[in-house]
Order: sequence, then structure tokens, then C-alpha cells
Amino acid sequence: MDMASHPSLPAAHHAGPGQRARWAALAQDAAEANAFYAPDMLDAAIDHLAADGLHVIEVEKDDALIGLLPLTVQPRHGRLPVGCVGNWMHDHCFFGAPMVRRGHEAAAWRGFLAQLDAAPWARGFLHLEGLDAAGANAAAIEAVCVEQRRGWREIHRYERAMLRSELSADAYWETQVRSKKRKELRRLQKRLAELGTVETRLLDDGAALPLWCDDFLALEAAGWKGTKGTALGCKPGDAAFFRAACAAALAAGRLHMLRIDLDGRAIAMLVNFRHGAGAFSFKIAFDEELGRFSPGVLIEIANLHAVQDDPAIGWMDSCAAPDHPMIDSLWAERRTIVQYRIALHGRGAARMQRHAAFAVANGVETLARYVKGQR
Repeated sequence: MDMASHPSLPAAHHAGPGQRARWAALAQDAAEANAFYAPDMLDAAIDHLAADGLHVIEVEKDDALIGLLPLTVQPRHGRLPVGCVGNWMHDHCFFGAPMVRRGHEAAAWRGFLAQLDAAPWARGFLHLEGLDAAGANAAAIEAVCVEQRRGWREIHRYERAMLRSELSADAYWETQVRSKKRKELRRLQKRLAELGTVETRLLDDGAALPLWCDDFLALEAAGWKGTKGTALGCKPGDAAFFRAACAAALAAGRLHMLRIDLDGRAIAMLVNFRHGAGAFSFKIAFDEELGRFSPGVLIEIANLHAVQDDPAIGWMDSCAAPDHPMIDSLWAERRTIVQYRIALHGRGAARMQRHAAFAVANGVETLARYVKGQR
């Protein structure tokens, strides 16, 4: 069978209609869901967030695309002045599993690694972050590295909240959330309703999307993220990415956007992106002046009902930081997220440089663990 690795695409590349269709076909048959690398979000990110050093590797088999991996060249690896390549995890990307076609996982990874071995721009080693430890990519990476006697190492892992249950929303709420917390939240809902008309809405009218995007950007910017300069609306490129990603996801049937209004004004909003049987919780914003009513928690309760009552959504990744106090108290399931360091091969000076970089990074990490007593 024919398998080919295509030259990586430059950072300014925007997928044309033909290539976008190929990406969409791959995403539809992906072994592991990742809304952030689905063509709607990936195209929007390339257009508005990409910087120099971005490459997109494609792998084909029998004229079908079986692998898609966005990569960046990184001048440093953490605190080490050692260059490497890594999967592209921009500021608004919270899962890093590449798109690989179901049933072709190992073939896709052979193609990725072969292209990186041959690429003159691929320095050091491959650093992968944001992968599911139990996912299809992790299994394929381990199998191919063993097969090729290629060095690899898990360098970090943590758990984050995930929603995956066959229970109805009401049953989940009753069994997974403490009774004291449920009572307090019911009290807050009643107190909020005393201020005016409270309405929960799920976006179902595409014509309303621009206004919903405006409302979300304004709500987020009015809070602590705006003060810190990390809100989407603080940077024109980030805001443009958000609008483009939402519009493309809506057109593809992947957008899941929820809001709570008080007298017609948004006081909490939540944006999720769907892919395959699951979804990824992307961003949340709420009116911090109404913090005494916990609007962020209230919209997560609404989201729980929206997800559990939708048969098309089998699970949702919170995309939250580990030990997140709010979402961890509401969602009982966990997803283990890992980072890997993978050796790259090559010839001549490139092989020597890559071998040395991999050995140095591993050695420094081992020494640090020894010093901390983590042998």
C-alpha cells in the first residue's frame, strides 16, 4: 500500500476548499476527537494566531489522508536552552491529540516521525503535550517507538475534570454533587430570580451568533481576564479567531453555546466545541459584579443539563486546570493528560544534535527528580 508524507505547510497557509475537504473527511473518521484540530478551529487559528515556525504535517495512505499534525519549532524546552519541535498548542488550544484516521493510527505515526526525521528544520526532539494517556495517539506512539527502538519518555501527567456518564442530568446532579452544595445553589438561583427575569438559552439561530460573540467578548473583558489582559477581546487576533472559530463550527454543526440572561442581559456564557461523540468546554465568562449568586456555577449546572439531555454528546472534556475548585466539585470523572518527549533520528550532524538534545533533556530531568527526592 502506498503511504506518503507531504512537505509541511507554512504558517501563513490557509486550507483551500480541496484541502479543507480532506481535513474535514479525516476529522469525521478520526480515531480520537479533538475539536481544536478539526478544520474549522484549526483554519481559524492558522489565519489569526499562527506565528513563524508553524508547520502542518500531512500523511497519506492509498491517496487518503490518514494523519494531520500541526507543529511549531521551539527555541527552548522549558528552562533548557535546547531547541525542539512540539505539537502546536496556542493560547486557546487545550487538547493536543493530532488527527489520525481510525484503524491507521500506527501508520500515521510512522509517517509523522519519518517526516520529522528527514526535516532539516526539526531540531532536538519531539515534545508532545495535551494528550489523553488512554487515547488512540498515546497507544500508537508507544507501539511505534517500541517497534522502531526509538527513545521516548513520559515527562508529565495530571488529571482534569471530565463529564462522562449514562445518568440523566437530574440523576447525576443528585448522586455526584453533595446535598449541602445542591441546597446552597438552589438558594442562589431563587435569590437571583428575585432580581428579575432569569432565562437560560442555547444558541439555535445562526443569525444571532455575531451578537452572542459580542456579548461573550464584552462579558469576559469586564472581568479579571480583562484586567490581566488575557481576555479574548484584549487582542484583535484572539477576538478574530474566536469569531471565526465560532462561525465555522456553527456551520459544521460543532458549536454548543449557552447563556444565562437577567432581564435580557447576559450574566453568564459558556462556549463548547463538539467533535465526534464528544465535546470540549472552551471558555466561560460571567458577570463578576453578581458573584454573590455564583453565575459561573449556575451556567455550569445549565451546561450539565444541556449535555446530559443531548444524546449526540457522549462526553465533555472540561479543558480545565488540574484541581479546579469549581468544576471538580460538579463533575466526578477525570481525564489523564500527559506530555511525551520522543527522540528524532536523522543522518550526520542532525542525528548527533538530536541524540545529544534528547539525552541532555532526559539527564537534566532525572537529576532534578533526584535532587527533589523523586527517584
